[in-house]
Amino acid sequence: MGSTFKKPPQAPPLFTHTPESLIKDTERLIATSKALQDKIVKEVSVDNANFHNADLPFAQDDNKMSLESHIIGFYQAVSTDAKVRDASTEAEKLMDDFAIEASMREDIFKLVDAAYKKQKDDTSLDAESRRLLEKDRKGYIRMGLGIPAGPKRDRFKAIKKRLSELSITFQKALNEENGGLWLTPEELEGVPEDVVGGLMKGKEGTPSEGKLWLTFKYPDLFPTLKYCKNAEVRQKVFVANENKCPGNVELFKEAIILRDEGARLLGYPNHATFRIEDKMAKTPKTVDDFLGDLRKRLAPGGLKEIEKLKELKKAETGKADKYFLWDHRFYDTLMLEKEYQLDQQRISEYFPLQSSISGMLNIFEELFGLHFVKIEGEHRDQISETGKGADIVWHQDVQVFAVWDDEGEGGGFVGYLYLDLHPRDGKYGHAANFNLQPGFIQENGTRRYPATALVCNFSKPTPKRPSLLKHDEVVTLFHELGHGIHDLVSRTIYSRFHGTSTVRDFVEAPSQMLENWCWTPSQIKSLSKHWSYLTPEYTKQYKDQATNGAPQPPESMPDDLIESIIRTQHVNDALFNLRQLHFGTFDMLVHEPASHEDVEKLDVSETYNKLREDISKLDGPEELGEDYHWGHGQATFGHLIGGYDAGYYGYLSSQVYSADMFYTVFKKNPMDGKEGRRYRHTVLEKGGSQDEMTTLEEFLHRKPSTSAFYKDLGLE
Repeated sequence: MGSTFKKPPQAPPLFTHTPESLIKDTERLIATSKALQDKIVKEVSVDNANFHNADLPFAQDDNKMSLESHIIGFYQAVSTDAKVRDASTEAEKLMDDFAIEASMREDIFKLVDAAYKKQKDDTSLDAESRRLLEKDRKGYIRMGLGIPAGPKRDRFKAIKKRLSELSITFQKALNEENGGLWLTPEELEGVPEDVVGGLMKGKEGTPSEGKLWLTFKYPDLFPTLKYCKNAEVRQKVFVANENKCPGNVELFKEAIILRDEGARLLGYPNHATFRIEDKMAKTPKTVDDFLGDLRKRLAPGGLKEIEKLKELKKAETGKADKYFLWDHRFYDTLMLEKEYQLDQQRISEYFPLQSSISGMLNIFEELFGLHFVKIEGEHRDQISETGKGADIVWHQDVQVFAVWDDEGEGGGFVGYLYLDLHPRDGKYGHAANFNLQPGFIQENGTRRYPATALVCNFSKPTPKRPSLLKHDEVVTLFHELGHGIHDLVSRTIYSRFHGTSTVRDFVEAPSQMLENWCWTPSQIKSLSKHWSYLTPEYTKQYKDQATNGAPQPPESMPDDLIESIIRTQHVNDALFNLRQLHFGTFDMLVHEPASHEDVEKLDVSETYNKLREDISKLDGPEELGEDYHWGHGQATFGHLIGGYDAGYYGYLSSQVYSADMFYTVFKKNPMDGKEGRRYRHTVLEKGGSQDEMTTLEEFLHRKPSTSAFYKDLGLE
């Protein structure tokens, strides 16, 4: 990672919006787009319509609009100001409503359709423009313009608008969810001190005096489920977390009913058929067969893993007739410690957040020919259009990097990368990559550079220690950074194909492939650095804390510790994948009912919990006499409302592609810069600008195969 600062050719975006300006800017963008649509309809006729006058202007308008619209919608995930978050949500709703209106304009569809029919004879069109025209035309048909005008089409439009509203409300409830439980320090026995020490304390003279507030945010929830020795407390926390956001239960049900109705209006047998026809899988049958086959292959392994975990539970508690959902993270962690000598706490001491990030960026530099320069202090003022460095970030904790090509790749500017890594109230609660501004070719032929943000929730540093990552958090960070790199190095003509704008059952593959670097001994070593070496202050802190004058540990991770990580890569893998299979199967089940009445009658919570028990084989509260309505996990499942509907299987099917790419090309030498650059140019650069199967076959020099995936899982 370089430190030499040079001014990028494009200023970074500004984050100076107010609640008022968010709405005003949105209204301006919508008015500009609408004026363009009316102008084209007035000036172009079906007879003279072609790509350049009937479709290209909208793509260019899309490009320009996306420079502002992504950021306008981004505030709801990151702003500390509730008014700004509310305005961002409201603005997104306005944009969604407008997008629905625009994509249902028959007058424009007729022009695009005419242009599409003529383009076969137009030799001047490049492949990406042809793809754009084809996708745009198909988009209008998928938005109901194949339905004759009248009550049916009006109903379809109303469904689309309501679905957009449901999605926004559902996600907002998840982002702003602030529930938790008051627990005594005794109840939290076993939970790491750095977690317990960070919990809010109850006020004196109130019923919560002497207790601690445990939230459902990941940095509180996961360590509690992994380390809390009291099974009743784990059960209480697990069940409470499955019951958060109760308002989302109705929203989820309404969404699957409306999706089904909408798909049937378009002439599809169900929503899954409608969603999957454009993806790599093409049909629900392909997906169902894949999930069914995987389930058959994984089930015996899952049962075997449960038997071993039950033995461990019996050794600990003296009884183990049942193995509960809230047992799993605890005994999984215990097994890793006892049988594999995996010392999570000791491992995390070698992954301080900041040096882990530097290590990861170094890997990407070497592999893809990139150069990351952190922008701090006065350099922020120098590149900000307002001259104020604070204006180029949305929160003071955010880090900004200018990304350049190295000399071998031409030395040009690539884009901006932002890292927002710690939890805050009102902030998006998982780990994700958000595109802030896509890259594309501008009308004058010059390139517009992308900006992308990683939003994560890792624990904050304390005065005595930096933020330390568990190994699974290192994998998460590397995965999300993989999406960020995809977003940065993509080179497409149009913003709509930029970066991670691929089909949903391919989008995870590039990031999943990069996770393999976190399981390679040489890479783990290069990523690691014991926190006591970071600064003289930390060295002193370590020595002050060390018991009996123990010596300072080695600076990079010792081989025996690395070995203990590698040995655990596939421990309880079947159970992990069965959990993913539960999500994927549930998603397909609710989106391919036999009839509309079936989805209306569906008891969603019962279906979710029954399926989980059937597939994951873990016991739930139903084993303690509760009925299947003890929790509603679907109400906390943002993916199925936010774009992964009838698409969650993509996490598993992308793994097929990612395993194939890694084993075929990188396994023998993960740091092969020549292959890294070939991967950058063949796969990442293309974004969604060509058929994803073509991209994959070009990189592999053959059709993809499932063999590496099953071998990796020990199933072949």
